[in-house]
Amino acid sequence: MTAPFALILQALYDKTGDAPRGSATQKSARCPAHDDRHPSLSVGVTPDGVVMLTCHGGARCSVQDVMAALDLPMTALWPADTRKTRRLKPTVDRWMPCGHDRVADYRYTDEHGHLLYGVSRCNRKGNGCQGFRQWRPDPSTRSGRRWSLHGPDGNLAVRLVPYRLPEVITAVHEQRVIMIPEGEKDVETLRARPGITATCNAMGAGKWQPDFARYFHGADVSIIADRNQAGRHHAEAVVANLLPVARSIYVLQARHGVDAHDHLTSGGTTGDFLPVWAPKPFPREEIRQ
Repeated sequence: MTAPFALILQALYDKTGDAPRGSATQKSARCPAHDDRHPSLSVGVTPDGVVMLTCHGGARCSVQDVMAALDLPMTALWPADTRKTRRLKPTVDRWMPCGHDRVADYRYTDEHGHLLYGVSRCNRKGNGCQGFRQWRPDPSTRSGRRWSLHGPDGNLAVRLVPYRLPEVITAVHEQRVIMIPEGEKDVETLRARPGITATCNAMGAGKWQPDFARYFHGADVSIIADRNQAGRHHAEAVVANLLPVARSIYVLQARHGVDAHDHLTSGGTTGDFLPVWAPKPFPREEIRQ
């Protein structure tokens, strides 16, 4: 075990009175930040020695809350040699709960551009790290963000909206096509092309919210499904949600790679995605009349 991993495990034992159980690199423990009767805290360690904490209990406690309950600084999550490296970095806060550096922030706002919550992407993925983490604004924390969309009661503490909602509303009003890929990285790659409006939902496939339909009345939509089973199912769910309200719906797939980002960075264009389904074709005859 690495020193930080051993330190955290010992601190959990001292605080809760129960020894964490599991494998050499992944254990379950009682969360010290809430009344945890059944072990709901996942404690893992990456190959480079960074400790990852995830509370799966009803409270969904943030990493900051867990470390505060253990009376430990956040720097206790990574090895001493890594801490020195971090001190030499610019003062810009790039920390994420996985211990990796944040390389992108995707901000979700309401209709008027006011920040509701965000999704951050780190510079590494794998070995237990999903590569993404959601957060909500919290001025009481040092970073100004709380790394969870859930409140202390376990319920959502934010209103979920489509990504780049103000642009979606404008595109519907101006009768411009809205492209819906699976993730924020795809959206930003699409938006880099002239005249493209794109959106998605937070948390990936299967998380499109039923009430999103209210923003797409009369919209022309092109859904870009990832080339895998989860992507197909996600596209079907978005189609089912928007079918009663959208003016037209097409489902496309990448000609190159798995998703919109792969397609566009491999030489594809926004006009040569593969058409796979037209559940609600554009009403051309209506327009001519």
